[in-house]
Amino acid sequence: MEIQKPTSHQIYQKNMSFSLNQGERQKALSRVISRIRESLDIDIIFTITVTEVRQLLNTDRVGVFRFDPKLGWEGEFIYEDVDKKWVSALSTKLHDHCFTEDFAQLYQEGKIQVISDIYQDSSNDCQVRILEKFQVRANIAVPLMKGKDLWGLLCIHQCSEPRQWEEAEIEFVQLIAEHLGVALQQADYIEQVKLQSAQLAQAKAREKSAECQKTIAKTVEKIRQSLDLESIFRTTTDELRQLLNVDRVSIYRFNPDWSGEFVFESVAEGWVNLMQEQLQRPELGDNISECKLKDLVEPPTDTYLQDTSGGRFAKGEVYRVCDDIYNCGFTDCYIKVLESYQAKAYVIVAILYNQKLWGLLAAYQNTTPRYWQEDEVYLLTQIGGQLGVALQQAEYLQKLRTQAAEISKAAERQRALVNTVDKIRQSLDIDIIFKTTTQEVCRLLEVERVAIYRFYPDWSGEFVADSILDGWTSVAKPQPITERVLLQEIKAGKYARNEVFVPISQGEKLWGLLVAYQNSQPRYWQEEEINLLAQVGVQLGVALQQAESLKQMQIQKEEIAQTLKELQITQSQLIQSEKMAGLGQLIAGLAHEINNPISFIYGNIPYVTDHIKDLLNLVRLYQNNYPQAPEEIQYQSAEIDLDFINDDLPKMLSSMMCGADRIRQLVISLRTFSRLDEAEMKPVDLHEGIDSTLSILQHRFQPQDHTLKIEVIKEYGELPPVVCYAAQMNQVFMNILTNALDALKESLIASPKIWIRTKVIDTNHLQICIADNGCGIPENVRDRIFEPFFTTKEIGQGSGLGLSVSYQIIVEKHGGQIKCISEFGKGCEFLIEIPIQQISNE
Repeated sequence: MEIQKPTSHQIYQKNMSFSLNQGERQKALSRVISRIRESLDIDIIFTITVTEVRQLLNTDRVGVFRFDPKLGWEGEFIYEDVDKKWVSALSTKLHDHCFTEDFAQLYQEGKIQVISDIYQDSSNDCQVRILEKFQVRANIAVPLMKGKDLWGLLCIHQCSEPRQWEEAEIEFVQLIAEHLGVALQQADYIEQVKLQSAQLAQAKAREKSAECQKTIAKTVEKIRQSLDLESIFRTTTDELRQLLNVDRVSIYRFNPDWSGEFVFESVAEGWVNLMQEQLQRPELGDNISECKLKDLVEPPTDTYLQDTSGGRFAKGEVYRVCDDIYNCGFTDCYIKVLESYQAKAYVIVAILYNQKLWGLLAAYQNTTPRYWQEDEVYLLTQIGGQLGVALQQAEYLQKLRTQAAEISKAAERQRALVNTVDKIRQSLDIDIIFKTTTQEVCRLLEVERVAIYRFYPDWSGEFVADSILDGWTSVAKPQPITERVLLQEIKAGKYARNEVFVPISQGEKLWGLLVAYQNSQPRYWQEEEINLLAQVGVQLGVALQQAESLKQMQIQKEEIAQTLKELQITQSQLIQSEKMAGLGQLIAGLAHEINNPISFIYGNIPYVTDHIKDLLNLVRLYQNNYPQAPEEIQYQSAEIDLDFINDDLPKMLSSMMCGADRIRQLVISLRTFSRLDEAEMKPVDLHEGIDSTLSILQHRFQPQDHTLKIEVIKEYGELPPVVCYAAQMNQVFMNILTNALDALKESLIASPKIWIRTKVIDTNHLQICIADNGCGIPENVRDRIFEPFFTTKEIGQGSGLGLSVSYQIIVEKHGGQIKCISEFGKGCEFLIEIPIQQISNE
């Protein structure tokens, strides 16, 4: 848009796209946005943003101006970062009467105002006066939108001079403004969340009074979900211990003589189990209330409840509360009793059954004294009343169970059959299936033994699984079952028999038998029992088929896993080989590039030497023929120290010749090591490859920080030219020598050495030995050194592929052998044997 049609004044639409070609600006944008997202505090966000943006754009002021639409678009700068040379704009109230008319609508539409020079680009006098007030010469104003509403402006001010703003800078400011708008919305959302949280806290406070009743209702509901006393007691004690956060909750039952025992408890980990303790100390169950002096013995025993027929509980007292056993006026003997319970505080509630005292419900705090709240005591009294109701219900249930025992037995068997089948289907392990089946059928039919018999192809067989009751011997050896027994008709209930069996079929093939035994006496087998056994036999047949299928799948899975592992190893070795090939090309190229200039230097140094000698001879002739040189020549000779130059210059040229020769030798070694022109098998001199490798690694043999010079002892035999892959053999030498250098570096021995020996061992084989006197390799590591990815080096120090690739090159590529001989602490020796001439397999 244009406000007053200035010459260079620009208004950019929000959706205009700019390209940030400079990587540093992109990083800066990411950093500012990251800083914005790091905080949810709007003050911190704006403070960081104005500082970062001013530094990045190198402007004189960056400020955040906030509007108040209710006051006619009046507003003020609420955040700024300004150079010390210029006045601060903070807290300055501004009211531009032309803003509403000229700018408000444009900013609400998301448009940006860009002014390079206020005196040339702005035709609005009141705007110029306002910008002059803040010493502004150039300006970028970007709207800050909170949702669809104009919240304020992000202002970039250049006060020192006019400034031609770049599109990338405008886009940068635009993106920052968009993220500030998001931050404003987030801050508004957080404020709403805080308000909702306060309202929620108030609601929770109002609900606190009802929470106790809900807790009681939930606990009672859980108690009523079962009519089994043991389950009720377990649920009650567990729930109360969790709800009250106590260390122990126990239920104590009175006997008719008012002695008693603990019948159930829930105790936190680390505390004595009173249920187990009373088995060893029967008198512990009497230790409930105050003891008598005549009964003070070790361990202390409390018979108060027995002597007083239940004490105050039997007289109608519902509960007793003790916040601290040491401050409740108890006798020493009773404190010892409570200490044997490990209690520091307790609440005890009476359990009434048919309006008579049945027992006590007790909650103990063992760690510290505790001030019991009213709602906690109320909760215990209510649960105690529900336990009394549960006792009545349990008695009534027992009567119903007795009456319905026979009816439920058949239904139970059917349900149990379903459960058995479900358990069979839960596993695909045939041993677990057999074990589960025999145990479940033994329980369902109430027999003394259930066994599974398997046939062999010749119709002999053996028992493969059984489940027996105590007192009977397991079937441990093959038991023949004759064809007569198999074909004999089994008629339910007609004859008393000791066993009953049903077939187990795997598909259409008879696999075996499921047999149930009544060993103690003959039994009249009912039809539903035989049907149940037959259904289990059918399910066993299905399980056998599934197990067979699973076995085949596992075999296939293992084969696929092995294939995948081999592919991964091959891939890694290929990658390593490609890396080494790339390294060879790099070395060859580097050697070529170095060779040209060094050859020029090496070839011209003799000529330079001759010329220098001629010049020096000419100077000496002048000195001999004109001993009285002019004063100016004498001064210059003294200034440059002519005698020193005569003596040092030849030495310097000789040193340069030596250095150039060393570089030429290194280039030759690099080219020998890479051998790009010998990618195929060719006859080569292996000594030349070893020497080139040593030359490349020469810097590592020299003394360094905390390491000594490493001596290389070469014991070369007479080797003929060897047909091999030269570059790959050099790679093997490099890997083994590098490992030897690493081992010597870690060993810190007084005289580190490496031996290299070569010899011919027969008409077509030679041996290369590379040994060191380093730390050696432990036996458990030595067996794995040629495995792919195995390394003893720290993460990032080695890939574990060097020796693996070396093994592949020697064994697979050259048909040779590589061995490692080492003892921990006694050095290491690698023996390489390869053929001199490769024998064709064709």
